[in-house]
Amino acid sequence: MLPKFYQICFQKQLEKTAYLTLNILIFLLQIHKKVTIESLATLMPYPILFESRRRNIQRFLKLPMLNIRSLWFPLVKYIIRRHFKKVKELRLAIDRTQWREWNLFVISLIWSKRAIPLYWEILPKRGSSNLREQQKLISPVLGLLKRHQIVILGDREFGSVKLANWLCTKKVKFVLRVKEGRYIRGEGEEFKRLSEAGLMPGTSFYLQGVEVTKQKGFGKFDIAGYWQRKYRRHQLKEGWYLLTNMGSVKAAIKAFKCRSGIEAMFKDCKTGGYNLEKSHANKERLNRLILLIAIAYSSAIIIGQKLKLKGMQKYVGRMTEWGRKVRRHSSFWIGLYGYCWVVGMEFCEEIVEELMRIRSNKLPFFQKGMRARNMILYTL
Repeated sequence: MLPKFYQICFQKQLEKTAYLTLNILIFLLQIHKKVTIESLATLMPYPILFESRRRNIQRFLKLPMLNIRSLWFPLVKYIIRRHFKKVKELRLAIDRTQWREWNLFVISLIWSKRAIPLYWEILPKRGSSNLREQQKLISPVLGLLKRHQIVILGDREFGSVKLANWLCTKKVKFVLRVKEGRYIRGEGEEFKRLSEAGLMPGTSFYLQGVEVTKQKGFGKFDIAGYWQRKYRRHQLKEGWYLLTNMGSVKAAIKAFKCRSGIEAMFKDCKTGGYNLEKSHANKERLNRLILLIAIAYSSAIIIGQKLKLKGMQKYVGRMTEWGRKVRRHSSFWIGLYGYCWVVGMEFCEEIVEELMRIRSNKLPFFQKGMRARNMILYTL
C-alpha cells in the first residue's frame, strides 16, 4: 500500500531484507491495525517459528537507518512539495498524549482535517512539557521547513509568553491558547484578567500590543478573543483567548480551528485506529513503532485522497448520513477501508465469482464494482 515515492525512498535507504520487512509490517498495520510487537509477530506471514518472527521484528526495530531524519524527513518534503503546492502557510499543531509512564510529544502538519506527525519526542515523565522540551521539539521542524511560512498552533498548555517570545525571535507565526485567568494590560491601563475583557457568546475581539503578564522582559503581543455563537442548540461552555501575532482576529481564529486535526490524529493512532497505547515496547522500539505508524498513516491519507478524486469512496464507505454536518469517513479511513476491501475480494475470489454467477441479473452492477476494484488496485 506504499505510494511509489515511498518505495523509491526506502529502497535507497534500506537493505533489501529491511525494505521487504518494512513492507510486510506496513501491510499488517493497515489490515489488522495492531502495532504491538507480539501482534505483529503473530500475524506476520513469514514461514518461521513464532519466536523467530518476534526476534526478527525486534532486530528490525533496532536498525540505525530507522530514524526520523534519514527515513521520514525526505517523505515529509515530498508530501509538502506534492500536496501543498498552493498552500501559502503550513499549519503545525503541537500537543502531547499520555499513557502509563510515557508522554508522546508531537508536532504535526495539519492536512485534510487530520494531521501527520512531523517530529516527536518520547518524554519519560507525566505531566506538562516545559519550554526546553518545546524548543527541542520545534527546532528540527523549523530547519526542515525553513523555506515555508509556518504557523504554530497550541492549546492552553503551550500558551506561554516565553514560548511566544522564542517563536518571535525565529520569525514564526503562532496562535497559542491561554487561560482566562491570564493578566493583560493595554497602553495606559491597569492589569486585568482576560475573563474581564467582556467576551460573550457570538462575539470576538482583537487587542494589539498588550502586555500579557505582570512579569517584565517578554515584550508585547496580540490577544484574540472568540466565543462561538449558539448553533443548533449547541453552545460552547467557554470562549477562546489566543496569544498570537497573526495580525487579525479572523486569521487567528481560522488557523486555530485547524488544531483539532492533531486530536483526530491521536485518536486514529490510539484506540480508534492503530492501538498504539497497547504497546509495551521500550523507548527505542516505541520510537520506531511510531515511525511505522507515521508511514502507514500518511500513505493511507494519500491513497484515500486519490480514491475520493476518482469517485471510488462510494464503494468503500457510507457517503452521507442523516444529521451529520461533515462526511462520516476521512481520507485516512477511505484509504484504509479501500485497501481492506480489495484484499478481502482477492481472498474470497472463488466465493465472489460464485455469488455473481447466481445473481446474474445484477451483472451490470457487478461489472461496475469490478471496475472500481481494479481502479482501487491500480491506485494502491
